[in-house]
Amino acid sequence: MKQHNGMRPHDIAILLKIASKGQEKWYMKDLAYELHISSSEISESINRSVIGGLISSDKKTLHKLALLDFLKSGLRYVYPQRPGAMVRGIGTSISASPLNNEIVSVDRFVWAYGQGKIRGQVIEPLHPKTPEACLKDKKYYELMALTDAIRIGKVREQTIAFNLLKERIEHA
Repeated sequence: MKQHNGMRPHDIAILLKIASKGQEKWYMKDLAYELHISSSEISESINRSVIGGLISSDKKTLHKLALLDFLKSGLRYVYPQRPGAMVRGIGTSISASPLNNEIVSVDRFVWAYGQGKIRGQVIEPLHPKTPEACLKDKKYYELMALTDAIRIGKVREQTIAFNLLKERIEHA
């Protein structure tokens, strides 16, 4: 078996894209196109996720409970993020749906994106092409924004975000 050299941030983005598809059949080439990530990197990512126990060995079945466990317990330690400078972008974390309907805050968090419509503190996405991919897929956007709330939020925000994330992944 191939050696596991550790997960990479975009592996989580890929797993969440798969989760956003629910029961819909998916192919690696479609993930590559939709996420703006090369096919070879998608393949390597899926292999790392198989070794990490997040996808079955047939490379088709997402292990939802394992993914949720990692998101809840490890994500903020493995891929921490601190808000940065004020930039124009698209909202994430508590500045995006569904959390912007649950939590009232003066803080705004964004992924830098030239055509974005709001200004806020920049959050580095798990993959540089995340903003583009999220603008084309509402379900995926919600999962990625909730994930960022786990990465940067206070305990209350993390708890709400995880519960919403869990609901969306388990019922997909």
